Amino acid sequence: MKLRCAILDDYQQVALTAADWSPITDQVEVKTINRHIDSPDELVELIADCEIVVIMRERTPFRASLLKRLPHLKLLVTTGMRNASIDLEAAASQGITVCGTRGAGNATAELTWALVLGLARNIVQEHNAIRGGQWQSTIGTDLYGKTLGVLGLGNLGTKIAKFGQAFGMNVVAWSQNLTQEKADEVGVRLAGSKEELLESSDFVSIHLVLSERSRGLIGAAELKHMRPSAYLINTSRAPIVDQEALAEALQSRSIAGAAVDVFEVEPLPQADKYRSLPNLLTTPHIGYVSEANYQAFYRDVVDDIKAYLAGSPVRTFS
Repeated sequence: MKLRCAILDDYQQVALTAADWSPITDQVEVKTINRHIDSPDELVELIADCEIVVIMRERTPFRASLLKRLPHLKLLVTTGMRNASIDLEAAASQGITVCGTRGAGNATAELTWALVLGLARNIVQEHNAIRGGQWQSTIGTDLYGKTLGVLGLGNLGTKIAKFGQAFGMNVVAWSQNLTQEKADEVGVRLAGSKEELLESSDFVSIHLVLSERSRGLIGAAELKHMRPSAYLINTSRAPIVDQEALAEALQSRSIAGAAVDVFEVEPLPQADKYRSLPNLLTTPHIGYVSEANYQAFYRDVVDDIKAYLAGSPVRTFS
């Protein structure tokens, strides 16, 4: 009898075509679910008989309360090598193996820069205006000679810093662990403090891992350090920024605008104020949603399942 596998949140219905599943189909029966399921009861009803579940990033949390209702679950595969929405301790206590995948590595940085350009040149406003019969309704902000502040100079932050340099921007970076040696390696100025970075930057882009240290890192007090002409971009994790404080800053126009790809509740509720703020550019958490990334994700998903079936799991979480 084949093992049952459910692939969750396959919104674009590409999971089964993004990779070759034939190496495991003789042992595994795979089904996909292409809509987000908010109700734990409905989710349990759909996957209660599955030994294997594949989840897309952090779209569907797997907390202890849910795991307890899935007694057949033996393998949980998440795309990416980090997922804060999985209770790893609870999974281990139930004997559930948790594995991750690699990614292509460039998609989020590319989307981040698209958001920077979208803010600077009012792309959405001008697109909507021309569809409505108008012509040249805004004045764009130049990037050349402006200052880009990068919060977090890891893999993604480094790419964004280099994008900024390619556009002739002055780049300054800061994080709690950033060293002068790393800043020199990338060729950026190390800010003496978070506040200094915020005060000196025309664009601030966040590239930090969500942790207890970074949660709420940008709140009302920090936003007041930003220039009235400055923009904030967050493609990292929503809780790094105080969502109410950002909404207030945008409504009062104490900053010029912001762009976000991440939200505390996803999909974003229909009535959420973030859907209507005129100086907020939003995308539906698509930083990692690209052809190359999906192909990398699902190739590794198949590989994870194959390795598990062979008794030698790979890319396991501890």
